[in-house]
Amino acid sequence: MQSFQTSFLDLALESQALKFGTFTLKSGRQSPYFFNLGLFNTGKLLSTLATAYAEAIINAGVKFDILFGPAYKGIPLAAITVAKLAELDPENYANIGYSFNRKEKKDHGEGGSIVGCALEGKKVLIIDDVMTAGTAINEAFAIIGEEKGTVVGTIIALDRQETTADSDKSATQAVSARYGIPVYSIVSLADIVSHLQDKLSAENLAAIAEYRKKYSPSA
Repeated sequence: MQSFQTSFLDLALESQALKFGTFTLKSGRQSPYFFNLGLFNTGKLLSTLATAYAEAIINAGVKFDILFGPAYKGIPLAAITVAKLAELDPENYANIGYSFNRKEKKDHGEGGSIVGCALEGKKVLIIDDVMTAGTAINEAFAIIGEEKGTVVGTIIALDRQETTADSDKSATQAVSARYGIPVYSIVSLADIVSHLQDKLSAENLAAIAEYRKKYSPSA
């Protein structure tokens, strides 16, 4: 693992954005861990988060014009990450734009459903926190398509590496296959286990191992 990944995981644990125990997910599954990116809510945490997203994007080598953050959670993610990209690698990223959608279209002022850079004719990278069912990404694709932009990939914080309710593929695998685009992540569940092996109790590790055995996607 790279330093930005370990820093991200350490602060996720410290801030309790990453917790271990028994949690009921929206899907109804009982998960041995829970990840809440909304708890990255201070300047220090947001700076680390922005660095992690930016480094993951730079490492991926993806070429794009606009970073798109789906409302609402994706909005601050896009803003902090595009600024960090310009700081870390101004030669390649200083002029990358960012956009987000309104939940409700405006019929006054500048109007429309998009705030920020226009998407028409642009290569767009979507940024979000996690991908479980892929619903938010599907909605983002529809919005970007309506605006005549082209999605070239998606970047998320955590790949849970588990099957969806109606498939033997993970949400990231399903989205990648459906749209023919790569899905990048800062870290995966495998990274969590690898990095925190010595910090978790035997009970936590056993619960995660059982969860992965039950819900790991097909290769």
